[in-house]
Amino acid sequence: MAGGQKTNRHVVKGIHQAMDNFKYEVAKELGIPVYQGSEDYWGNIPSRDCGAVGGNMVRKMIEMAENQIGRKQ
Repeated sequence: MAGGQKTNRHVVKGIHQAMDNFKYEVAKELGIPVYQGSEDYWGNIPSRDCGAVGGNMVRKMIEMAENQIGRKQ
C-alpha cells in the first residue's frame, strides 16, 4: 500500500539556497555541466551523475562533521 510521496525537509530553516549552492559547487568539482538558474532542472543529467553529486555531498558533510567533532574533543 502506497503511503504517498514523502517530502524531504531541511532541519535548519532557510538552508535551501545554501544546499543548492553546495550541490552546484560539487557538480562543478566533478565536471558535471549543470546550469544554476531560476529553474532547478536536472532532467538532462544522467542519474549516475546525479547520484555522484549526492554521494559526494554526503561524503563532504560527514567529513565536515567529523572535523567539528574532532575539534571539540
